[in-house]
Amino acid sequence: MTANVPASSPHTMNTYGRLPIALSHGRGVRVWDTNGKEYLDGLGGIAVNTLGHAHPKLVPALQDQIGKIIHSSNYYHVPNAEVLAKKLVELSGMTNVFFCSTGLEANEAALKLARKYGHDKGVDRPKIVVYEKAFHGRSIATLSATGNEKVQKGFGPLVEGFIRVPLNDIEALKKATDGDKDVVAVFFETIQGEGGVNPMRAEYLQQVRKLCDERDWLLMIDEVQCGMGRTGKWFAHQWAGIVPDVMPLAKGLGSGIAIGAVVAGPKAADIFQPGNHGTTFGGNPLAMRAGVETIRIMEEEGLLENAAKVGGYLKAKLEKDLAGVAGVKEVRGQGLMIGIELTKPCGVLTQRACDAGLLLSVTADSVIRLVPSLIFSQADADELAGILVPLIKQFLSE
Repeated sequence: MTANVPASSPHTMNTYGRLPIALSHGRGVRVWDTNGKEYLDGLGGIAVNTLGHAHPKLVPALQDQIGKIIHSSNYYHVPNAEVLAKKLVELSGMTNVFFCSTGLEANEAALKLARKYGHDKGVDRPKIVVYEKAFHGRSIATLSATGNEKVQKGFGPLVEGFIRVPLNDIEALKKATDGDKDVVAVFFETIQGEGGVNPMRAEYLQQVRKLCDERDWLLMIDEVQCGMGRTGKWFAHQWAGIVPDVMPLAKGLGSGIAIGAVVAGPKAADIFQPGNHGTTFGGNPLAMRAGVETIRIMEEEGLLENAAKVGGYLKAKLEKDLAGVAGVKEVRGQGLMIGIELTKPCGVLTQRACDAGLLLSVTADSVIRLVPSLIFSQADADELAGILVPLIKQFLSE
């Protein structure tokens, strides 16, 4: 039985292809709809609910903050903004942080940083290298940086100043930029999320870092979806032992409270000066408390180790259970960011999984995406595979 909700609302814009359920509450990695049906949450609010739902340490902290002050404005200092910034600097090996409210905002700020960096060096029309299959947001600038014609269609003219290259091909990057004095930055996701859970190889990350150093470009790494412990390290690029110059964050940083951040290293930390950039809601007291508490609880509960261990277990189990199944192209990803690519579009599996009591998403038409909360257990992984594998096999046999 599905919830008594309309297929579309007469009063909200028709921007989402929603499933016909409405969720009423959650506990841990489980949620319930308004009819009382229970679901295992394999989507985590699209990599947002780091601590799961109604975490017993997070809820009272947020209640305490709401009872004190929710929003003040950036005319004034927000004590927890400095606490959170200091922690992010410590975890990243970088130097300064700008707070905003979403991943799109963080990516937009990164693009502005790169352009200002170019202008400060005397480049009149700065260019930024971006990637095929990338997704950085839906504002006009981040949409232009995105590598998906389907989401760009109908919104032209797009912003100029982007050079697009394929993933994991250093020679293609060099060829596309050789002799071009207007290039100022390279911008990518360590593991593409919306593009189909496509990882950048560690060796490639190291090669791009080296190239950026040689050519005095900014290395800008979008960790909005793959960051905040999801892969088993705080930020996915850390597996390659590199440090970017600019790193947008959002999603999992606030465990469900809207928050974004741009972390900058020495090369980019002083580009913005008063009046260059700002945001009304960014760095508000509630979001800053959410960020501080999220990281504290992650450390207390060893959630990076858990993401690596349970994610590795789930990936291996899916590989084993789907081995030899015709139509399964690849199981890939790292930690609790896993994609299962099939050889045909599989959007119908979102609804079928929902009917079977499992929340997930399908991205890039044929990739099942699993990004559950970092509190996911081995037993949860077994349950997820037990629901999903038969659904995949049934779908591929049709």
